[in-house]
Amino acid sequence: MKYILISGGVVSGLGKGITSSSIGVLLKAAGVQVTSIKIDPYLNTDAGTMSPYEHGEVFVLDDGGEADLDLGNYERFMNVNLSKDHNITTGKVYSKVIEKERRGDYLGKTVQVVPHVTDELQMWIERVAQLPVTDSKEKPEVCLIELGGTVGDIESMVFLEALRQFRFRVGAGNFCHVHVSLVPVVHAVGQQKTKPTQHGIMTLRSTGHSPDIICCRATKPLTREITRKIALSCMVPASHVVSIHDCKNIYHVPLILRKQRVPELVLEILKINKMAAESISKWTAMVQREDNAKKEVSIAIVGKYTGLSDSYLSVIKALKHAANSLKLKLVIKWVESTNLEPAPKTGAGSESPQVSPFSTPFRTAVDIFEPKEYQKAWRDLKSCQGILIPGGFGIRGVLGKVLAVEYARSNKIPFFGICLGMQVAVIEFARNVLGLEDANSTEFGDTKNPVVIFMPEGSKVRFGGTMRLGSRRTNIEKDSLGHRLYQSSHVNERHRHRYEVNPDYVPKLEAKGLRFTGKSVDGKRMEITELKDDNHFFIGVQYHPEFKSRPMLV
Repeated sequence: MKYILISGGVVSGLGKGITSSSIGVLLKAAGVQVTSIKIDPYLNTDAGTMSPYEHGEVFVLDDGGEADLDLGNYERFMNVNLSKDHNITTGKVYSKVIEKERRGDYLGKTVQVVPHVTDELQMWIERVAQLPVTDSKEKPEVCLIELGGTVGDIESMVFLEALRQFRFRVGAGNFCHVHVSLVPVVHAVGQQKTKPTQHGIMTLRSTGHSPDIICCRATKPLTREITRKIALSCMVPASHVVSIHDCKNIYHVPLILRKQRVPELVLEILKINKMAAESISKWTAMVQREDNAKKEVSIAIVGKYTGLSDSYLSVIKALKHAANSLKLKLVIKWVESTNLEPAPKTGAGSESPQVSPFSTPFRTAVDIFEPKEYQKAWRDLKSCQGILIPGGFGIRGVLGKVLAVEYARSNKIPFFGICLGMQVAVIEFARNVLGLEDANSTEFGDTKNPVVIFMPEGSKVRFGGTMRLGSRRTNIEKDSLGHRLYQSSHVNERHRHRYEVNPDYVPKLEAKGLRFTGKSVDGKRMEITELKDDNHFFIGVQYHPEFKSRPMLV
């Protein structure tokens, strides 16, 4: 087994995950079987309980693992299916060590960070690196390890020490270290500056690491002078200093690395007797389709985390994949769902237009009504060719989502609801078509008509890992929109939810024209809903299809 470590310096958010994924694409093109591991130095067991504003979206894996969004990049780029063990956190490692200590596995030894924690991490990497991650079940040959955070952070020190030991443990020719750094431009001078990278490498060397390849993030390609300067000061050949400059989209990065012979460098360092592919033609064609697309398609994403697009990263990528396959240029209009909500009927702003007279309010007393934002939100929504409501939790902004569904259904605008998006579609239909004005989800309060309910096996005490998670089979009716889309009578998709459609209301809803054409294997859980109107693209799914979207087969 060969290993590639990707670390980062100077600042976070430089694109270590994209760099790692791009190297994986190039190695796969050379006929090398690859896998990936992400190390997150935070104490959380996983990303499941984090706010999207804290760490971006929670990416769900086939086995139900709630992981960092970088695992989504690995899966999309390299066309692999990872497990929860491919995401290592400080919380997981320390829990494992403490569990062993409680069992007496250390035979009375004083349990310490070195060697017990560092050894546990190394054993974890070696074990997980062997797991097959493709349908062919072939054993991986190279494992890419991305170390989250920035070199110099206190929380990542134990991982750097473990990886320092690991490099010597696996031996020369089996380990390649790629370091991602920043080469900024001081605008007053207009010149690329190498000092941040130089100091970052000094910090890295103080931990016992010396990179084999330095990938420099910059707004523009590095000049020859800057490349030579970094090579000299950081003690690597100039050919091992790679420029990764800003580009139109992230799928250009493998092409940028290929042009600078990165796959040849990696194969040489790891002593892998394979030739790098001269070109990745299918990948290049996919990138060119996106670059050359002219005809626009506008989609409104109605959510509550619109202030950070990473909160819906997989949804964005899936939409882009679909647009790319149709040679369309995707235009996303972000609509904050709370801005779609009318002002309270009493108090300030009470003269604003009332879009729908629901008897059960969702807007809370602390929400401030802004007429300009309200008008802009509706203007943006109405200007789009399709409306998508993604998953989410909590009451804030739910009324706005219900109103968006009402607008889409009443005006025959293409609509797609995911997870909570499907649930609010059911609430809207129950209120406006069935006439159940207080129809609601029990997530948002007590109601006489709970059309969405808490799953009986769920927990309201423990939140981490207690949802309905992971890949599950959905059976699909043949004469349905869902069947036409999947071209199959069943599908396996990834789930992440605590609430579900109340089966007691299904007969009433279906009698009025809301079909449930996809159900769980036992037939008790509603997975796909759509309208009986064949001329209207209106569909909601309880699962998250965006997590399995791929730009192409590598």
